[in-house]
Amino acid sequence: MGDDFDSFFDDTNFEKVNDDHDVATHGEKVRQRMPVRSRRELRERRRKAEKRRNLRIVFIAVFVVMALVVVLSVRAVISHRGSAAGNGETTTESLDYYDSQEGEEVQFTVNSGEDASTIAQHLVEQDIVKTTEGFLHAVNAQNAGSKLQPGVFTLHKHMSSASVVSVLIDTSAAQGILEVKSGETVSDVINAAATASGIDVAQFQAIVNGGGAGILPDEAGGSFEGWFEPGSYNVSDSSTTAQSVIEQMVQARIDKLTALGIPEGQREEKIKVASIIEKEVYQDEYRAKVARVIYNRLDQGMALGMDSVVAYGNGVAASELTDAMIADESNPYNDRIKTGLPPTPIDNPGDDSLQAAMAPEDGDWLYFCTVNLETGETKFTASEDEFYQYRDEYKQWLAANGLTG
Repeated sequence: MGDDFDSFFDDTNFEKVNDDHDVATHGEKVRQRMPVRSRRELRERRRKAEKRRNLRIVFIAVFVVMALVVVLSVRAVISHRGSAAGNGETTTESLDYYDSQEGEEVQFTVNSGEDASTIAQHLVEQDIVKTTEGFLHAVNAQNAGSKLQPGVFTLHKHMSSASVVSVLIDTSAAQGILEVKSGETVSDVINAAATASGIDVAQFQAIVNGGGAGILPDEAGGSFEGWFEPGSYNVSDSSTTAQSVIEQMVQARIDKLTALGIPEGQREEKIKVASIIEKEVYQDEYRAKVARVIYNRLDQGMALGMDSVVAYGNGVAASELTDAMIADESNPYNDRIKTGLPPTPIDNPGDDSLQAAMAPEDGDWLYFCTVNLETGETKFTASEDEFYQYRDEYKQWLAANGLTG
């Protein structure tokens, strides 16, 4: 076997054996080496020794990694606690101010459509609340996400978030916001605009009476009725004028008509129809049916016979109509007598009524009558006789509820 065989019995080819051969050397317990009897045994001993060495390396590596994880975790906790104590960003107290009545007064504006996160950012920018997180927490705690009002509010610096939320959900605290509602008339809107802006109502009235040159489209015929878009308008800015408010509402209406796909040249007509629907309908499900009744009557050359139109011409509610008003032929809005659409819209209709005017429901109806004012139940028919039956049903409901009509 030559040198290879001799190397079999070199000291490097002896392996430590089991404890039966342990001996004491210099006070330490070691294993006595036994001679190798074959190459196979040598390879096996070497394999086992290598395996034990590898296991020791793995155990050492795992131990070192675990120790490092523990050390780093402890350092992170200590650092986090120190940061929280130093900059006040994690404790409840650090997210908020205590209410200070000595803080500088601030006029804070919430614009229509702003969400809680946007409002929170603006509050922090003006140093009214300390953090956006604190304000959002207060909003959630009071379930106020959908209750935050547009408007101008009197607040002060260094308020608690809970106190600010309480003010921002109080409709009586909002100032400087004009709310235009569906179904309101021009007169309703300009009176509300004067109150919200602090501008004399006479300034609004002068523009309305002036015919709208440069503001209204030509098809409006110089009348603002129907051309004010319902919605919220901020009228608190120092640069706000009666003209700027009116221009803003008219432009918003034009933009909405464009978005709804109502083409120029048809807008005044559709607004007229929608304005009647707005006054006549109690339930959304009937809007498209009432639109069909209007178009069917127009197609047959019938008078519309809508009390809401006659009432508009007299400046009263439909419930306040008298026999004399109904018989008054001088009233251009007396659609009991006159055929066709009224001279102007009779209010500022909302989206639902405009959409119904654009897409009336199919049907041959010529009459409708609301028979129950509590539920809004409305019945439709093409028969005049059946209509009178519905009208009697309505009168019976009035009598049963102690009302007259």
